Amino acid sequence: MIDALATGPVDLLATRSYYAGTFLLLGIGAYVMIASPNLVKKVIGMNIFQTGIFLFFIASAYVEGAKSPIVGPKATGPFVSPLPHVLILTAIVVGVSLTAVALGLIVRIYNEYGTLEADVLQEVRSDD
Repeated sequence: MIDALATGPVDLLATRSYYAGTFLLLGIGAYVMIASPNLVKKVIGMNIFQTGIFLFFIASAYVEGAKSPIVGPKATGPFVSPLPHVLILTAIVVGVSLTAVALGLIVRIYNEYGTLEADVLQEVRSDD
C-alpha cells in the first residue's frame, strides 16, 4: 500500500477504480439527501449512499492474491476473510427493511398532509 501511495494519488486511483466509484456513490447519495425536498428522493439518496458504503467496505476487505477461506490439509497463503461479506449481507437486509419502513411512513405522511415536500410539511406542521 505504501508503494501505491508513493506513485501518487492519480496512479492509486487508476489502479483502484472501485474507490472512485465508491466515493462517487457516496457523494451522489449525500447530495440527493441534502438537496432534494421530496421525501421519496431522500430515501432514494439514502439507498445510493448505503450502496456506496457497502462497496467501500467490500473493496477495503479485498486482499491481493488471497484464496478462498476453505482450508484443506495443504492450504497455504493469505485467505480472504468471509466476515466483511457476511456483515454486508446483513446490512443489505437491514437497508431493505429501513427502506420499506421509510416508504410506509411516506405513504402515511402523504395521506395525512397531501404532500411529500419537506418544506411544505414544515409549514403545515407549524400551522397545527
